[in-house]
Amino acid sequence: MTYMRAQRVAEQMKKVVAGIIEKELKDPRIGFVTVTSVELSNDLRYAKIYVSIYGDEKQKKDSLEGLRKATGFVRKEIGKRIKLRYTPEIEFKFDSSIEHGAKIAKLLSEVKEDSST
Repeated sequence: MTYMRAQRVAEQMKKVVAGIIEKELKDPRIGFVTVTSVELSNDLRYAKIYVSIYGDEKQKKDSLEGLRKATGFVRKEIGKRIKLRYTPEIEFKFDSSIEHGAKIAKLLSEVKEDSST
């Protein structure tokens, strides 16, 4: 039962954090960031927020650093918007799965192009 609740809260948290990053964070280091998933512990005390960042390595590093500096603000806003007994400790993690998927799609399209000629 707790597991299902953790999943529901994680999905809600994903939406809230995406909105906060998009509309409220003013740090110029934060570029094009997408929240891909939120992993929440069963006791709802700890959350890992996975983000995908578009850009070169420097932009990715700067954006992740900007997000880590804004952790306190994001946590406070989560506490205001999602009514929980305890606001979870949050940690931002880089998620490279979208890049990996794009690379695979590019390779598949190249293979398909080569096989059709």
